[in-house]
Amino acid sequence: MAYIIAVNASILADSGGTCVCESTADDPICLRNEAYALCKEVVRRDLITTSAAVAALASVLMGFFANLPVALAPGLGLNAYFAYSVVGFNGSGTVTYQEALAAVFLEGWLFFILSIFGVRQWLARIIPRSLTLATGAGIGLFISLIGLGSAGLGVIGGDYTNLVGLGGCTSEYRDPDHTNYCLSHVLRSPTMWLGIFVGGIFTTLLLLYRVRGAIIIGILLVSIISWPRTTSVTLFPHTAVGDSNFDFFKKVVTFHKLEKIGNALDYNYAKGHVWIALITFLYVDLFDTTGTLYSMAKFSGVINPRTRDFEGSTVAYMIDAFSISMGALMGTSPVTAFIESATGISDGGKTGLTAVVTGLCFFIAVFFSPIFASIPSYATGGALVLVGSLMIKNVVDINWHYVGDAVPAFLTLILIPFTYNIAYGLITGIITYVLLNTLPWGIRRLTGGRVSPPGFEDEREPWGLPEDGLLPLWMRKLARGDRRFWTDDESYADDHSVRSRKTIDEGVDSTGKASEEVEKGQV
Repeated sequence: MAYIIAVNASILADSGGTCVCESTADDPICLRNEAYALCKEVVRRDLITTSAAVAALASVLMGFFANLPVALAPGLGLNAYFAYSVVGFNGSGTVTYQEALAAVFLEGWLFFILSIFGVRQWLARIIPRSLTLATGAGIGLFISLIGLGSAGLGVIGGDYTNLVGLGGCTSEYRDPDHTNYCLSHVLRSPTMWLGIFVGGIFTTLLLLYRVRGAIIIGILLVSIISWPRTTSVTLFPHTAVGDSNFDFFKKVVTFHKLEKIGNALDYNYAKGHVWIALITFLYVDLFDTTGTLYSMAKFSGVINPRTRDFEGSTVAYMIDAFSISMGALMGTSPVTAFIESATGISDGGKTGLTAVVTGLCFFIAVFFSPIFASIPSYATGGALVLVGSLMIKNVVDINWHYVGDAVPAFLTLILIPFTYNIAYGLITGIITYVLLNTLPWGIRRLTGGRVSPPGFEDEREPWGLPEDGLLPLWMRKLARGDRRFWTDDESYADDHSVRSRKTIDEGVDSTGKASEEVEKGQV
């Protein structure tokens, strides 16, 4: 999991953070503004501290209070959505960094309330399984695209005639007005090839042989090679930004105080785009964290076979929600549970002590911010692609046999990376699903079942409101005057309630399938 410190900082810093871009006619988003570039480097250092500190806090809380061997940290996918779709590169979006943090802060407390009332688990049951799977896979493609782009390896870039083109040119061959556009000499960048061969191919070989810590090994190797200032792949060129970064790197061990992003929230909820971002954060977090926590609990062997839940689930969800809001106060995107926790579980970690130890390691990393701040984007680009390859595996479990399930899932899958926006993919998928499934249902009802699409009965993925009612179990028990309403005993639930849970549980299980691959030695 250590790779998330550098990766999260690199992605979020691309938004410019709280830095103010003094745009000009020939440089509207401060691509050539040296003062702005220096400010972004300070933001990146802040994010190194924040990423490690938030991961430490969240993991220790999870281990201590929920007693689960699950570590938490700022999540991949949502950080990219936060940086590139909500705030925009160099602040070019419709929402400021401060407003986006406020959206994350509110999302965390909404999740906290939903977790207390048990609604969070219930909501996870009513979203069609194929859309849930497609969302995870689409986010995998999204972060892979980022890893291949200018924020990562630089293999692809902008193009004047096509949607995308080849990148990988050195600085003198880039368009001065669009730094991710190559005018000529594509695929000639030494840093790109270093990232491909060491951060990509070599890391993949380590994964193939199930070497522990493969991803972080690849990142560190690329970084170490890039630290000398006399090479063509140096991270520290003799420029104002390069000199500043090298001076910070030489400190090695220090505590970097938050200068730009600490408690920088702007509670302006009047913008519609803020609410779109908030709802998207809610949706993705709902299935990402819920699915991962369930998967890790099942992998640990603590799932109750009758209730299909695990002890301390409500506390775990509350800690995750609390960590999201605390992360926003410290300046980062939403925190989530990591499937890499399976590594510790496979090595025998079955209690919260595993998460506490992981949190302490993150705490130590706080004091090595000069090292983590000196990890280049071409070192983390390969990691993003590899993580994306793990997330795409969910597509095999999508119901491709029935068009009403397949088309919405496919649109969700492709529009997330193609629009560079998770929200657009989700909205399209949900609307398409509703249309393709409610219209045939209505026609079927009006014609008495005589007009029905082929496969409607036997190929369509079963979906509907949970048969055990609209309210969570504890609310229904309370309404009936049960004094032990907080308990989750199956004597109250009907058999069909258990059956309705089974379908959803299968969907949640598939969300965590990648965990079984991760635990085999990638991190």
